[in-house]
Amino acid sequence: MQTEKVVNHIVDWLKDYATKASVNGFVIGISGGIDSAVTSTLCAKTGLNVLCVEMPIHQAQSHVTRAQEHIKQLKSRFGNVSDTQVNLTPVFESFKSEVLSEGDQATIDMALANTRARLRMTTLYYYAGLYKLLVAGTGNKVEDFGVGFYTKYGDGGVDLSPIADLLKSQVYELGTYLEVPDSIMKAAPSDGLFGDTRSDEAQIGASYPELEWAMTMHDLGKSEKDFSGREKDVFNIYKRFNTANKHKMLPIPVCNILKEML
Repeated sequence: MQTEKVVNHIVDWLKDYATKASVNGFVIGISGGIDSAVTSTLCAKTGLNVLCVEMPIHQAQSHVTRAQEHIKQLKSRFGNVSDTQVNLTPVFESFKSEVLSEGDQATIDMALANTRARLRMTTLYYYAGLYKLLVAGTGNKVEDFGVGFYTKYGDGGVDLSPIADLLKSQVYELGTYLEVPDSIMKAAPSDGLFGDTRSDEAQIGASYPELEWAMTMHDLGKSEKDFSGREKDVFNIYKRFNTANKHKMLPIPVCNILKEML
């Protein structure tokens, strides 16, 4: 990958989009992960206003520490970057106290994990409206168009997606070029939606390099019959997530009414 050209292309694209939208810049949620670190740095390179927002909800301390390290470094490098922290834990706890909590615990935990992401989305759009900013998405190609590993109307609710055409490995290449802190570069990818340090790989059952391979094979029209052993397992994992999360990746279906009915 021609990293410098890709970086310049994304930065120019961001700047052009924001200018045409007549906004002041971008707001982005900082998680302490590679995707938000790369995206916020790309936004900062536009020279437009960039607001980095921390939104902890019972967050693991390692995630908080990495997020704060990145924001501190970014502010030291770019004068157009500001930050704020919104502690959403009380809001989350208040929500939990008002909703039904009966039934299977695993199902409840997943619903609450997605609620965390949606509370964060709401917060970002509040600041976007307050300061006339665009919400910059942090999803990469594998997450957004492969396994659908994001929350619908949560971290999937954004105005534009600067790195969504890049594989996770390519995002790491940009991270190196953009001087993202080593602590983030070396950390295991994690969505941080359960209040602990569980990794994306632990949740999905496959690593990002494996998922990139499976995505390529799937796009080439391969089937599980073409593989055996671990490759077959990974391919099936990818296919299962891709199928189950297709509703996130496709436009909202519209029930078209026949003209004779109107």
